[in-house]
Amino acid sequence: MTVFGRKPVLEALADVDLRVDKVVLADNARGPAAREIIDAASARSVRVERASAHRVKVLAGNGKQDQGVLADVIAPRMRRLADALAGRPASVLLLDGITTPANVGMILRTATAAGIEGIVVPRRGVASLDPLVVKASAGVAFHAPILRCYTAAEAAAELRAAGYPLFALDGSARTGLFTADLPKRAAYVLGGETGGVSPEVRAEVTGFLSIPMSGGVQSLNVASAAAVLCFELVRRR
Repeated sequence: MTVFGRKPVLEALADVDLRVDKVVLADNARGPAAREIIDAASARSVRVERASAHRVKVLAGNGKQDQGVLADVIAPRMRRLADALAGRPASVLLLDGITTPANVGMILRTATAAGIEGIVVPRRGVASLDPLVVKASAGVAFHAPILRCYTAAEAAAELRAAGYPLFALDGSARTGLFTADLPKRAAYVLGGETGGVSPEVRAEVTGFLSIPMSGGVQSLNVASAAAVLCFELVRRR
């Protein structure tokens, strides 16, 4: 996982539970801020590479907030979805079109706390795993069981091919989350903030679930809905 910006890089270097593979510093980065990063890396025996400012921007994927530095952090539980499915995880979340970094970060934190065995974060259509996501997760993103694939539709097809029923949260569903008959091994889709579950993923869904609402409230924020879902699964265990 790549983090960029002076503060996120220093925080990663300060976390002794994290393994930092390397730091890349722009060749025009000088002064006390650059020296602080170099010293922090040296204290952890992490190598520092120099690169052009343009190269750092390309590697970070963010031209405005990289501040001339990035770090590659080893996320020990991150792996490809296809590899994870070989181990038959019991519960998997699939993020579909969730573009707000704060929501992705909070979902990663909640799902990890609830013992969810896999959280599919597609590379396209979902907020990138950047410092904003890491901050919202309070650092848990580095340790979360993140599963990678290209798109949510690809992930949905892989999950179905592996024998997982696919349930999606939908406020209009007639079946309630708390009363539904759910198998011990299943995958659950969390749709985007505005569009909900995408049509491509919806075509793979085997059942829709709703969270009971009252007081005139129509829906919950997706991160809040994820928390309700995750801890209902904890309760059922």
